[in-house]
Amino acid sequence: QVQLVESGGGLVQAGDSLRLSCAASGRTFSSYTMAWFRRAPGKERDIVAAISWNGYSTNYADFVKGRFTISRDNGNNTVYLQMNSLKPEDTAVYYCAASARGLTWSRSAYDYWGQGTQVTVSS
Repeated sequence: QVQLVESGGGLVQAGDSLRLSCAASGRTFSSYTMAWFRRAPGKERDIVAAISWNGYSTNYADFVKGRFTISRDNGNNTVYLQMNSLKPEDTAVYYCAASARGLTWSRSAYDYWGQGTQVTVSS
């Protein structure tokens, strides 16, 4: 069982940066693949980035490549999403999620979800 709590969202201007954090409970955090998803108003929840249990492998959605960076600190049970060069279309609720499977891009593979944190980017 893993409980996830996101933080770090807020209102920023286009071009600004923001770092999201996701604190996880449970002693087995380091064994989980972690990912960030987002859901924009009126849209489905899309995966943004994923990171393997040891942090050695990462994947990014095309729409954030070169701008966002996912990382993790297994010693502190935390996963991060550094977001640079933010655009108004990045406005969404951002969720972190954990999967007991290997690095996966499938939303259905993620078993545990946080409550989400709102990111709003003004133009």
